[in-house]
Amino acid sequence: MKISFDLVIFGGTGDLSRRKLLPALFAGVQAGHIAPNTRFFLTSRQARPLAADDDAAGWLAGVFRDNPPACDYSPACLARFAAMVRFVPLEPSGTGEDWAALAGTLDTDGERTLVHFLAVPPALFTDVCAGLGRHGLNGSRARLVLEKPLGHDLASARAINDDVARVFDEGQVFRIDHYLGKEAVQNLLALRFSNLLFEEVWNNHSIDHIQITIAEDHGVRGRGGFYEGTGALRDMVQNHLLQLLCLVAMEPPAQMDAAGIREEKLKVLKSLQPLDGTLIDTQVVRGQYGAGASGGEAVPAYAADLGLDGESPTETFVALKTHIENWRWAGVPFYLRTGKRLPARFAEIAIQFKCVPHAALPSWKCRVNPNRFIIRLQPEDHLALRMMIKDHASTDEGLREVELNLDVASRDDVPRLGPYLRLIMDAAKGDQRLFVHRAEVEHAWAWIDRIIAHWQSGGNALKPYAAGTWGPYEAHDLLKRDGRDWFADI
Repeated sequence: MKISFDLVIFGGTGDLSRRKLLPALFAGVQAGHIAPNTRFFLTSRQARPLAADDDAAGWLAGVFRDNPPACDYSPACLARFAAMVRFVPLEPSGTGEDWAALAGTLDTDGERTLVHFLAVPPALFTDVCAGLGRHGLNGSRARLVLEKPLGHDLASARAINDDVARVFDEGQVFRIDHYLGKEAVQNLLALRFSNLLFEEVWNNHSIDHIQITIAEDHGVRGRGGFYEGTGALRDMVQNHLLQLLCLVAMEPPAQMDAAGIREEKLKVLKSLQPLDGTLIDTQVVRGQYGAGASGGEAVPAYAADLGLDGESPTETFVALKTHIENWRWAGVPFYLRTGKRLPARFAEIAIQFKCVPHAALPSWKCRVNPNRFIIRLQPEDHLALRMMIKDHASTDEGLREVELNLDVASRDDVPRLGPYLRLIMDAAKGDQRLFVHRAEVEHAWAWIDRIIAHWQSGGNALKPYAAGTWGPYEAHDLLKRDGRDWFADI
């Protein structure tokens, strides 16, 4: 079903808009998900981002050369999309004519939904919300999409949420985490809650442990100003990794609506084992990449990558072990890992089941691998169940591991929605199921703040690792002590 709405992207000519939002929107228009009378307003602090109003197609062509949409396009398609785009010079903290001009352009009295996407630094969230409120752009049909990061600790997150709440009701606020919009995450929920097979074994009786990894093979990629002083714990663990943990560990909601999902995710966050003091020293590893090789090329250490004089206290790698203290998950460790300059780029949830209690044949004793359920989020969506079967090439009762592929082949005429397109469309429809409630953000920050406070007090020194490796030795030892290993077999 095609939907029609107005979308204002604050920071519309910035990095996020060029890399993710505009290619996603173009693909949505091309696939017929977005009606051609939808309008996209791109705000910019520049007086005029283009030399002339009719140069939008040329500017977009340059954007798509660097960031190709997930579809083919012709000059005619590009021209049709460009006709939907408006460029708006606007200073977020200003109170002048630019805000009034934007308000005059938008249809605030009709039936069209108005979506405001804040692709700007969090420091500007308050100014933008205040401007929207002053000019009546926060009516009942308005939606506000907040891009991460939402603060740098619990206090700052609460301050932002309070400022937003002065202008928008919570039902109008959509805190985006694009990992939640990925197809594999949707399939995880579908498999769990529509198949009795999985629900019967989704507990500590059958599962040995769970690993969640988001690995990046690049460095800071021009984000040095943001990343320095933020680090991997705030940038990746507080939002992406904890959100994925919640979806894996949550109880079945009574209803698969926003309120039901939110309630169950909050229960998981409230049940997370609190880490402090000695537990942080033994269950959390932070590291920083040094000089090494990536993609066959030599790369500098993190500080040199940023052009810093001297050393930096910012972590580029975090691995941690935690537990969820409830009946379903008692005794099951959750291992989370993320880092930059690792050997490969991928995001994956790996659920390892327990070993069979008895090898019925002597030849099986060293050949039976535990079952493993794999949810791959990037670079491509992939779901698979690894199982043991008889090795037909063996002359005895040998076994081999096979992968039961749970992917659904995509039809050429029905392209998959990318995460940003899916989430923008959900925001336009007012569907909050795949978005993060303020209570989730604040509980996650409260858990993370204990670790940061311990680090700032001098605990948990940074551990070095060479670029192009799987992180510090201590991260491997985190699992080795439990008789386990990280899964890196991509």
